Amino acid sequence: MPASTRFAVAVHALAVLAVGDGQPVRSEDLSYSASTSAVVIRSILARLNDAGLTRSQLGAGGGALLARPAERIQLLDIYLAVEDAEIFPMHRTTPCPTCPVGGSIQQVLKPHFERARQALEQELAGVSLADVAQEVASVGNFEMPLTLPS
Repeated sequence: MPASTRFAVAVHALAVLAVGDGQPVRSEDLSYSASTSAVVIRSILARLNDAGLTRSQLGAGGGALLARPAERIQLLDIYLAVEDAEIFPMHRTTPCPTCPVGGSIQQVLKPHFERARQALEQELAGVSLADVAQEVASVGNFEMPLTLPS
């Protein structure tokens, strides 16, 4: 089963908005940066907009903007906005209840999976979009805000 890349692409798109100088960025430009289709970006932006993380500026020169400062957007906010599947889903069908392993495996795994989910969420809650943008600027060796091509 393929893993979702929505979270990584969403953080990428929001990082582009965060390093910019507050100018709206078109979905085509975000898709170019992330090497994905504008349709994928627009779908992700719709989820981010619904979560109150982005807003759209319509018309000529329009595009996506952060709806609040990057310091007030945590990676957990982004994750919860774009991912809708459990991190560690259980079996698609109930394991055989008469099998010694099948009858107890889910009961054993659930608390481990829950602790792993909590650890992931705790880590993501401790990192802001501003932190990511600053790291990107440092690794990319540029100053923020970055004037993006229009």
